[in-house]
Formats: sequence, structure tokens, C-alpha cells
Amino acid sequence: MKQVVFFCCLLVGLSVFSQETELKWSQDFEKTLKKSKKNKKPIIMYFSGSDWCAPCKKLDADFFHSTEFLEKSSQLNLVLVDVPRRVDIISEKQMQINKELLKEYNPSKSFPMVVFMNYKGKVEEKIAGYSYLRDTSRYFKYVEELLK
Repeated sequence: MKQVVFFCCLLVGLSVFSQETELKWSQDFEKTLKKSKKNKKPIIMYFSGSDWCAPCKKLDADFFHSTEFLEKSSQLNLVLVDVPRRVDIISEKQMQINKELLKEYNPSKSFPMVVFMNYKGKVEEKIAGYSYLRDTSRYFKYVEELLK
């Protein structure tokens, strides 16, 4: 009986932990901007090439899935702008929307690109690329600036 209770508690604990570590990315910038104006939370827009960009995958693992970022993510509105090469990853309509966002916020087409915006949608900072040194300190610096 004790083993069953322990197992149930373990399952509940793991499910709670897994919910806390999941980022809530939006793919709808306009909707996120409206939400941001209401909840007064800044926006982070992340341009990624999910199926081809090795630095994007490293940044995702090192920064966006770090414990420190996960703890701060509830204070932010997150927008993912994926520009994959495979056509089956996102819809054609979403790809067109993402290309428009690319023109406006990332005209140099740098990947990865992280755009830091205030809650009104004003761009505060952009960081392009990701170093092979895997140093995330610049990203955290701007997250801190946004959250002041």
C-alpha cells in the first residue's frame, strides 16, 4: 500500500514539474501584442530555423530551456517565428506570416535572432547569431532589462 501511495505522489510531482518547464510560445504576433498591452508583460520574439539551424538548436537548449529562463518565462510573452526548410513543419499560411515578420523585424535574415520588445511592441534590443562559446549572458542581460 505504501508503494502505491509513493508511486501516485511521484506521478503527481513529475506532472507538476513537467508543466512548469514547458514554455508557452505563441505563433501569432498580433494576438500576443494585444495580450502584452493588457498584461503589461514584455515580448521576446525568437526567429528560428528549427529544422536546419544548428545555432538555433543550441540557443534553444542553453537559453530558453535553462532553469533561469524557465523561472522568468511567466513574466514574458513569447513569440516563436519559425522559418523551417521542410514544408511539413508549419502551414503555408503560417510560413507567409513568418516571412512578413522576418521582413519587418529581421531583414538581415540572421538565425537565430532574438528580439526584445517592451509591452507596447517597441523593439528594445536585438541579438543575432549564437556564439560557439555558448555564452547566454547577453540574453539574460536583456531579459533583466525588460523585466525592470
